[in-house]
Amino acid sequence: MTSHHKEQSFKNFSWIDILNPDKGQITELSMQYNLDFFQIKDSLEVGHLPKIENYPDYSFIILRAFTGNMSERQTNINKLTNKVAFFVSDKRLITIRRADFDFFNDLPDEITNVEDLLLFFMRRMLKTYFEPIAVLSKKVELLEHSVFLRSNHKISLEDLYYHKAQSRIAKKVLQFSQAVVNQIVVPDKFKPSLQDVKDQLLGLIHNCDEVIDDTNNLLSTYLSISAQKSNEVMKLLTVFAAFFLPLTFIVGIYGMNFDNMPELHHKYGYHAVMVLMLLIVIWIYVWFKRRKIL
Repeated sequence: MTSHHKEQSFKNFSWIDILNPDKGQITELSMQYNLDFFQIKDSLEVGHLPKIENYPDYSFIILRAFTGNMSERQTNINKLTNKVAFFVSDKRLITIRRADFDFFNDLPDEITNVEDLLLFFMRRMLKTYFEPIAVLSKKVELLEHSVFLRSNHKISLEDLYYHKAQSRIAKKVLQFSQAVVNQIVVPDKFKPSLQDVKDQLLGLIHNCDEVIDDTNNLLSTYLSISAQKSNEVMKLLTVFAAFFLPLTFIVGIYGMNFDNMPELHHKYGYHAVMVLMLLIVIWIYVWFKRRKIL
């Protein structure tokens, strides 16, 4: 991805946006704006969770937006999300990022303060989570439909694993983001906007919890149904074995090559054995019915 350095002046502040800077630009930024070199370096390294560090002259904030492809089975935080670093001071907002987001190129006209722009970016970054979480929720709903309404349909345990893992990663990032937002201090006129961000975060975390709980419940239900079906098959096989075991025993006895066997040369010997086998079947059936096995 190509890098760029864009500066835009507003009425009361300036915004510097830096996309995919190289090492030389990091050093230049540190010297030009009196920023900590290692914080700028942290803003480019992968894997950092959302955090906030407050200093006398500025605040350093890292937040992550959802950038993963839901059609791919990804369970890595760096594949599912991408971070943006903010250096916030009274008259300047510096953003450093590696991913390109559309909302960085489409700012509203009513931006007047640093806090206003920061909150705008935060709301738009949170917005990237709504569709993925909705997709996960819909997929779990479809799996529930398959389990409960299509009794012969098998679901993929691998799909359940990825749904749960992606929801868990999204929840983890959102919880860290919530801790960051709770430490941000803004003037009174921006407090309603900040509260809206907090409410969105709370709602997203709640939705992630629902997906995770539904996935766990679905997995437990599916395993229970599978175990029940296995038990029913074993019960059926046991019933068949109970009926045929004594009959097989009698047939085995009379299949031996001995002349001196009961009723072997009797005119009605065959019929007598068949009646005996029928009586045994009836007795077994009645016994099963009394035991409420059948």
